[in-house]
Amino acid sequence: MNRETEKCGCPSGKGSKDHIKGICCDVKNCVYHDCETYCTAEQIAVGPSSATSSADTACATFKERK
Repeated sequence: MNRETEKCGCPSGKGSKDHIKGICCDVKNCVYHDCETYCTAEQIAVGPSSATSSADTACATFKERK
């Protein structure tokens, strides 16, 4: 296990789960983060629909890694 994996608390089977192609994620405390730059959720939801810029958006799929 490398140091980056140890820091983010990822399971030892790092890389064993497929990621969503084309979706990058930097949220290391999300259960779907793969400890590199990818999201491993089966799908994501981004909102709200009233957003007028990227700063107004958020990933509704986020679940905190404990």
